[in-house]
Amino acid sequence: MSEKCDHDKKKGFSLHRRSFLKGIGAAAAATAAMPHVWIPNTAIAQSQARGAVKHLLYIRLRDGFRFSAAFNADVDSQFNPWGTSDNTPSGTEWGVGELLDLSGWLNGEAGEARQALGMRTATAMSNQVAVLPCVDHEPLAARADGNHNTGLQRFNTGYVGGGTSFFTMINYGLRERFEQARENGEIALPAFSLGDAGMARGAGPYAAYRPPVMQGDGFENFGFAASESLPEWANQMAQRADQRYRDTRHLQSRGLVDAYMQSREATEQYAQIFNDDILKIRNGSDEPIDGLSNAQLELIFGDNGVGRNLRLALRLFHFGCPAVYLNQGRYDLHSGEEARLPSMMEEFNRMISGIEVALKALDHPDGGSYWDHTLVAFGSEFGRTARGSRFNSARGSDHSGDNATRWMSMPFMGGVIDQAGTGGRRIGVTRPSDLNAEGPVYSYRSVLKTMMDALGCDHRDFFPADRPFDDLFG
Repeated sequence: MSEKCDHDKKKGFSLHRRSFLKGIGAAAAATAAMPHVWIPNTAIAQSQARGAVKHLLYIRLRDGFRFSAAFNADVDSQFNPWGTSDNTPSGTEWGVGELLDLSGWLNGEAGEARQALGMRTATAMSNQVAVLPCVDHEPLAARADGNHNTGLQRFNTGYVGGGTSFFTMINYGLRERFEQARENGEIALPAFSLGDAGMARGAGPYAAYRPPVMQGDGFENFGFAASESLPEWANQMAQRADQRYRDTRHLQSRGLVDAYMQSREATEQYAQIFNDDILKIRNGSDEPIDGLSNAQLELIFGDNGVGRNLRLALRLFHFGCPAVYLNQGRYDLHSGEEARLPSMMEEFNRMISGIEVALKALDHPDGGSYWDHTLVAFGSEFGRTARGSRFNSARGSDHSGDNATRWMSMPFMGGVIDQAGTGGRRIGVTRPSDLNAEGPVYSYRSVLKTMMDALGCDHRDFFPADRPFDDLFG
């Protein structure tokens, strides 16, 4: 029996890796739920990769990333002032930016230790990454949305003014898994957002499915079960009071009460998990968990905010968490981009290399490694432009309505990409001189729906005019 199984037996609870917890969200504001169109089961649009992954790691390159300098780099210098890499492995057809060669974290004694674990440059692993160079918020719009406010709304919800975030949709779409797990007496964590409340929106029927938002990387304040400190009669009295209050509410108002009750119940259920040593990612332990120790994860990712969030994300996957969202960087470089972006890309390159190494080293309870069961995706609210020049007058870049702003060249990696044989592929193409699309263009909502499909989510309520696609999966 594995160390993980032994550990879980000692803890006295059962974990189901494909299960999902319903109802972690708190009460929502009294706003209307997002309108939707009902589609019969037989008519649901699905991709061939439906249910192919158990975990999604979704990372936002915060504040607008210059995608054409990294993941669509074989274009004119106005779009990529740094040029392309000469070190790409065979099988890589997308334009790999020279910025992805930067790897100072592989130097020195610590760098040698990272190399011993298998870390390498981001360029060296480019043949395991698939790139969609033409992802757009609104493909039929006349101009790109280069506004921080509305662009981020589209990123979080799919729409300007959208009331339900993508990670709330994931939790809602996996609700039947939780219900089945609950019937089996099993517990698993929901999707989490690490440090960003924008991915935790939802009202009406979706309010109870908003993901927990973690500020920081510790669960010390969550690992307390109030029911264990109260006599049984007090617990029963509190439960009956909640139920009586719920029963007096109008049917349309009960969702808010349910959200409160479910949040309290979830806290009680999770007390054992939140107290687990596995989630104490900063304890420096050398004891392997699923194949890597906390000390090794710290060596791989570092101990800054992004590094700790990545380490926590992988440990949350251990407890059946289906998806984790986090931010990396601050790429809104209207000035000083020429000097600052290369140093910022060092952190990005270490992150992408570390994700590959860690996921491949961690053993999954369903067999194989976590890499085999995980999809990793990177996005942002928009791309960046210097309006025909390499840089603007402040040696930075901006965001407006042109193609450089419009296109997010989104990279994807993970076992499902390997199995499909799409690693290294560029799925779509842009003309180097002006970034005009000469291949498929994908709506951002279609991309979100495709990721939901890969997780096996019920997405009938969301984006009825956009369909998931198979291009990433062979």
